[in-house]
Amino acid sequence: MTRRRTTRALAASAAALTAVTLSACASSDRDSGDGGEGGGESGGTLVFGAAGDPAMLDPAFGSDGETFRVSRQIFEGLLGNELGGTDPVPELATDWEVSEDGLEYTFSLQEGVKFHDGTDFNAEAVCFNFDRWYNFEGLATSPSASYYYQAVFGGFASTPDTPSIYESCEATDENTAVINLTQVTSKFPSALALPSFSIQSPTALEEYDADNLSGSEDSLTYSEYAMEHPVGTGPFKFDSWDRGNGEVTIVRNDDYWGEKAKLDEVIFRTISDGNTRRQELQAGSIDGYDFVAPADYDSLEGEGAQVLVRDPFNILYLGMNGGNVPDSGANPALQDVRVRQAIAHAIDRETIVNSLLPEGAEAATQFMPPTVDGWADDVTTYEYDVEKAKSLLAEAGATGTTLRFFYPTDVSRPYLPDPAAMFQVISQNLTDAGFTVQPTALPWNPDYLNAVQAGGADIHLLGWTGDYNDAYNFIGTFFAEASNNQASAEFGAFSAPEIFAALAEADQEPDPANRTEQYQEANRLIMDYLPGVPISHSPPALVVSERVQGLEPSPLTAEVFSTVSLND
Repeated sequence: MTRRRTTRALAASAAALTAVTLSACASSDRDSGDGGEGGGESGGTLVFGAAGDPAMLDPAFGSDGETFRVSRQIFEGLLGNELGGTDPVPELATDWEVSEDGLEYTFSLQEGVKFHDGTDFNAEAVCFNFDRWYNFEGLATSPSASYYYQAVFGGFASTPDTPSIYESCEATDENTAVINLTQVTSKFPSALALPSFSIQSPTALEEYDADNLSGSEDSLTYSEYAMEHPVGTGPFKFDSWDRGNGEVTIVRNDDYWGEKAKLDEVIFRTISDGNTRRQELQAGSIDGYDFVAPADYDSLEGEGAQVLVRDPFNILYLGMNGGNVPDSGANPALQDVRVRQAIAHAIDRETIVNSLLPEGAEAATQFMPPTVDGWADDVTTYEYDVEKAKSLLAEAGATGTTLRFFYPTDVSRPYLPDPAAMFQVISQNLTDAGFTVQPTALPWNPDYLNAVQAGGADIHLLGWTGDYNDAYNFIGTFFAEASNNQASAEFGAFSAPEIFAALAEADQEPDPANRTEQYQEANRLIMDYLPGVPISHSPPALVVSERVQGLEPSPLTAEVFSTVSLND
């Protein structure tokens, strides 16, 4: 699961290099161990090449993939995700029941679980965490700090003008926690599998002043807890963070309540450049990395590496700043649906899927993958048809319209492995259909993301990897009504009351079958209005050396390392 920063979850294509023989030998910091008392089969150290540093290690304030990659190993939630899948499964909860009105959830908890600091996990600890999130104040309530809490629950105790769907948590006994909501939502309880809702040690949170954020919304400074003392219940526990060298080290939790990790430790080493990550794997100094360029699959496998391809659970889209909100900065031409339709008909999705994306990618017809309940097989589709695109442009009196087309540099995303190549194809498609393209390339973070959020582009490339298996996590994230009577700035700040009402109704529908039908209708409305163009669903991959066994690829990019062993 990767996430874009602030109001949209946030996360380099590799050029061909001379092949270097993969080394099966461990470097000095990866010596094998015997697994230790209570340890796993292989012991040893796995070094994983991360694309960036974690922002910090308090998942309640996390919204980026590298923070979550580490925190998933340290923390656990009431729910997790099935290994290699997207459905929620019990984790610190053993099971749960929901009341008939859909407002009360009773969670039965695992017994005998302890946090890494030796304190007890119990229902009081669960309620402490839920109440902590609800009672955030100051900078902790900014979207850049607590994006996922706000995306799921809404407001806080301190923001009465923005209501919260969270009402209360009660520990009815040591191993039973009852959570009450103010309204039904399709996001609950599936969203509890997100790392942001991990259950953390109340003792450590208080001791290290976890809620003490400083700085500004655009430049947060996190607490001592988040930077040096994260404490969860997971199969690994935090050891150290060498920020100067970009290395986070976690070690096996030998007192883990479940099946213990097989590795002695995992080191996440930041290597921002994709080419360098590949070279480090080939040299044997790391054991794996993420965001593998599709062009590298065959050569890596030929050298003995294992390319682990995830099932597609994402969407790449062309955002359009064609909103109908006054003073939103939208391009007036894009406010005409015929111009938006012309763009959609101009894009050759099949060529994109076949030439720019890995095997298994598919053209998208809507803003969520077909594996999510609520996907509709009868939405309006926009087949590649250059002549129809030209005709629609002429009909709208918009032939030759200039489009400021923004695309990112210095990044590779699961849905967008090579932004420059994607831009080239789509730019040529639009030119062929009668548009004039004005390109702007910007570094991904913060320049590109800020420019898109500010409405600087007429059209732009972005995407989303699902956080959990729910329709609202895709189309609600993009198109639900915000407090300012408009949807995301990524889609031109459009105001479409019919779409807003359909999404709100579906989210609050307690019956799953009815909810699915309502999300299908919302997808139909969205694709008729066409605030952007869905392009593709892509199966991203990570790669590990031949000595790594047991790493299960996750469609959510939510891999766990407790199942991994090393075979030397």
